[in-house]
Amino acid sequence: MAERTIRIAAVGDLHYHNGGDGKFRSLFAEISDAADILLLCGDIIDYGLPDEARLLMKDIGDAAKRITMLAVLGNHEFESGKVDEIISILKDGGITILDGDACEIKGIGFAGVKGFPGGFGSRLLEPWGEPIIKQFVREAIDESLKLETALARLRTPSRIALLHYAPIAATVTGEPLEIYPFLGSSRLEEPLNRYPVAAVFHGHAHHGTPEGKTTGGIPVYNVAMKLMEKTFPGRPPCRIIELPTSGKRRADSAPSSASG
Repeated sequence: MAERTIRIAAVGDLHYHNGGDGKFRSLFAEISDAADILLLCGDIIDYGLPDEARLLMKDIGDAAKRITMLAVLGNHEFESGKVDEIISILKDGGITILDGDACEIKGIGFAGVKGFPGGFGSRLLEPWGEPIIKQFVREAIDESLKLETALARLRTPSRIALLHYAPIAATVTGEPLEIYPFLGSSRLEEPLNRYPVAAVFHGHAHHGTPEGKTTGGIPVYNVAMKLMEKTFPGRPPCRIIELPTSGKRRADSAPSSASG
């Protein structure tokens, strides 16, 4: 019997805004034809407005009935202070929001958090000095702990991690050095190596690098839409991988009209 595979598509940073009605309708339709699961890696809308979320759900339309969609929030979802309403709209439209949560779909485990900035490696911001700095670092630590807890719940042969902020510096390379600390945190990498995953997807770094690896050799994909458009010109801006349900990840799927 042929081994069954699951096709997982991922894209982030759609930055959907008012006036964009219909902009992504064809993209969602193509992805729903090409993949079994779609991961949305935050900054789905632009100004954190409920109206943006409602318009986006019109674009998603029937695609949400044909393909399973999971998402994490990005920093833009918080801009207008209406994040609870936005979550409700997205959930009502058929999107599962992960915020320190884990779920199993088609035999594959998914864990997701927004993440937080703070820097990478030896340049990682430490909780020293003013209380506001300690609070900032505490938020990064809390997001890392949420990711670790979600991954620990999964008992599937394969795990996928879904983030907005980057867990490694390699996939933000290409951005101005001055903003590296605001693009992600190495604290997010620690649970990924502790509970090995088949792949990690994130967004946020629009001008970063499409892929890299954790220190444990786990592939990390930056799927910010602008980067995907630049990396795969003439093709829908998303990354698609194939993952056998046995848990042994295959290489990226062969190029097609909607694969990366």
